[in-house]
Amino acid sequence: MMFERIKNQLRALGCDTYELTEKTVTAWEFYFIRHRLDQNRSSRVKTFEVKLYRPLEGGMLGSASGVISPTASDAEVETALKNIFYQASLVKNPTYTLTDHEVPLYKFRPVDVEAIAEQFLRAMQAVPETETERINSYEIFVREIQKSFENSCGVRYSVVYPSSMIEVVVNAKKDGHEIELYRNFTSGVCDPEKLTRDVTAALRYGKDRLLAQPTPKLSKADVVFSTADAVSIYEYFGARMSAGLLYRKLSDWTVGQPIASYSTGDRITVFAAANLDNSSHSFPIDEEGALIRERYLIRDGVAENTWGSRQMSQYLGVSDSSLVHNFVVSGGTADAETLHAGEYLELVEFSDFQVDPVGGDLLGEIRLGYWHHDGKVDIITGGSVSGTMQDAIPSMRFSKETEQYDTVVIPKETRLYGLTITGIV
Repeated sequence: MMFERIKNQLRALGCDTYELTEKTVTAWEFYFIRHRLDQNRSSRVKTFEVKLYRPLEGGMLGSASGVISPTASDAEVETALKNIFYQASLVKNPTYTLTDHEVPLYKFRPVDVEAIAEQFLRAMQAVPETETERINSYEIFVREIQKSFENSCGVRYSVVYPSSMIEVVVNAKKDGHEIELYRNFTSGVCDPEKLTRDVTAALRYGKDRLLAQPTPKLSKADVVFSTADAVSIYEYFGARMSAGLLYRKLSDWTVGQPIASYSTGDRITVFAAANLDNSSHSFPIDEEGALIRERYLIRDGVAENTWGSRQMSQYLGVSDSSLVHNFVVSGGTADAETLHAGEYLELVEFSDFQVDPVGGDLLGEIRLGYWHHDGKVDIITGGSVSGTMQDAIPSMRFSKETEQYDTVVIPKETRLYGLTITGIV
């Protein structure tokens, strides 16, 4: 067994602090042109990740990691470990401890890769197409991931979980013009209804892009976000409560204090979840061997708990934190009438949309939007939207209904007030 071979080598090396992870990925892949299967393959790949620690002068701790092939000889394993152990001497951090609390033994069912792949196929075949809006191609990736972990404190665990992805390219045509849109959907298994709905929406957006006019110079406008790009807005809140940003003083939020001076907006609640149905990262134990501690990071607009690695958490004086992959944002109080009142710009396509977790700046290049004004709706493209989350939080409103995007659940619609719109006419 590779773990035993590695541990034997580590004893000879004099390294007694380590984390070992064995990862086996069983994957099926399918590539379709239109709905015709062009290529498919299956694979099974195993890797071993080793992270070594060594005490250094001045109460410091060094660490480094590397990957070892399952086919490596004893000599190759020895060489790799020596190199990793040497690299650990080059990194100096204040000392922290590894996970030392044993975790329960969980029983996991094998992932039915074939059944999941079939669901993806059926969902794509259910997408309504026309002569002018069609699916160009799609590629399906379905994986079963098995992880086994062991550290030098005696902590051991194994998890098995599904992780899927589908890449879709759609085309829309009108009067000799054609546009192509790309989508990448990730999930645990397949939610057929959601996938069919999302691809159908992409076809509609492709059609509307061919009808879009240049974005007017609006200067300031309220913006409604109703697609996956809104995930970046809510990831900002989770990131600001991470131990890494808080320790480095890149976030000034304080546990027990409001995150903003609220005025008319909905107060946000963010929950860190261990398991989330249909998430591609749904398991109860984190990569460091700690039970994922479910907790509210923010509740009703007040910072409540942090999350993060043992290293950064211990630097903050938090001993029972853990890494988290799944976040649930509670719905707000706004109804459709409130979110769609007056003039507003609904943005559904960007060439890029980002929210900086440190400075709070948000910026996106507009590819498709709908300008609601004077009782009509103009389809627009071009220009950009910008603003800051610090300015937006006190008044932001979001829907009661929520939507899941892989590892996060967020409000279905979000309205930010008074963002800057740079038009092109």
